Amino acid sequence: QVQLVESGGGLVQAGGSLSLSCAASGRTFSIYTMAWFRQAPGKERDFVAAITWSDGSTGYADSVKGRFTISKDNAENAVRLQMNILKPEDTAVYYCAASRSRLSGRRYDYAFWGRGTQVTVSS
Repeated sequence: QVQLVESGGGLVQAGGSLSLSCAASGRTFSIYTMAWFRQAPGKERDFVAAITWSDGSTGYADSVKGRFTISKDNAENAVRLQMNILKPEDTAVYYCAASRSRLSGRRYDYAFWGRGTQVTVSS
C-alpha cells in the first residue's frame, strides 16, 4: 500500500502564504499522479492541483490558478503546494492524494489519501 502524510498546515492571515508538503511511502512505485484536494466543513472535497511524476504536467482548479503552485521532489517522493495570496475561502482541510492513473481532478481516480492538514486563513 501507499501511505501519504501531509504537513505544513496552520493559521495565516489573508494575503499571506503557506506551503504544504506531502510525503509518500510504501509502494510508491505504483504512483503516477499526485494531487491536492480540500474540504471545508459541510462542503464537498474539491480538487485543488495535481502533478504527474513522469513529465511534471500540472493542473489547477480555477479558484487557485495563479495563486497556488504544485511541485514535486522525486528524490524525496514528495509533493508540495505553495499557496500565495491566501483568502478566507481557502480555509479547509487539505488532503494529499495519489493515483496510478493519468492527471485527473476527479476524486474517483485517486486510490490513496492522506489524513489531511488544516489550513485556516483569517480575514
